[in-house]
Amino acid sequence: MNKLVSIIVPCYNHAEFLDEALQSVLNQTYENWECIVVNDGSPDNTKEVAAKWCERDKRFQYLEKKNGGLSSARNAGITISKGEYILPLDADDILDESFLSIMVPELNQDQTLAIVSCYSKFFYKHKENIIHELKPVGTTYHALLFENSLIATSLYRKICWEEVGGYDENMKNGFEDWEFWIAITKSGWTYKVIEEFLFNYRKQKQSMLIDTLENHRVSNMAYVFNKHKEVYLKHHDNTIDYLLYLLKNNEEFTSKLKNSNTYKIAKLIAKPFNLFNK
Repeated sequence: MNKLVSIIVPCYNHAEFLDEALQSVLNQTYENWECIVVNDGSPDNTKEVAAKWCERDKRFQYLEKKNGGLSSARNAGITISKGEYILPLDADDILDESFLSIMVPELNQDQTLAIVSCYSKFFYKHKENIIHELKPVGTTYHALLFENSLIATSLYRKICWEEVGGYDENMKNGFEDWEFWIAITKSGWTYKVIEEFLFNYRKQKQSMLIDTLENHRVSNMAYVFNKHKEVYLKHHDNTIDYLLYLLKNNEEFTSKLKNSNTYKIAKLIAKPFNLFNK
């Protein structure tokens, strides 16, 4: 079955990488796709870059909207999409040319599957400069409760997006894909991980993911736990064990930091300033 796949590419200040991302779409050996580039109020030249691709191939489309964040941009693109399957793709990442050819048949053959994901390579600056490899595991929401191992660029059924009301647009500081996967799978849908490296994630010194992990991890986790409270209460013991594990790790990290020479030197240097403030 040659299902239409809608590839949604939100873009905000990533015009410099957009050509490479869209070239990886054009290179797909599976040809029945549409690609919607969503300009989320980007101040750079996203519009000009996207226009070039729309002229090159009619399967590319362009949508411009007021800045509203990643969830809002994805929802806007999916709303006008015509595909039965959806693939989010960030504007700075790269698909393997066989991505759709391998993924689509999996959803075609198993009606219990909501999501199909894969192994990923994280690269810095150049695709060949691999700095990390991600190999997700699991098939049900149980494997997603405390850590999001699925990449955002996973293929899923549009009906699932409709069932959960799309991506949560309140989550403007990351983890929106993690919440989205939990929302889908907690109702009984399953996912599958293809044990092949079919996706390339661009690692940058400054990115939304880095900002999220450094500044918003705890608040995002609290939001997800509260939104899906019934699931975490159902797995109360595991939830408590996980939170205690995080607390223990934090205490060990703090202890090591305070005993480090760097901390002691910094404390010594700051002592005169602390006395002055008093």
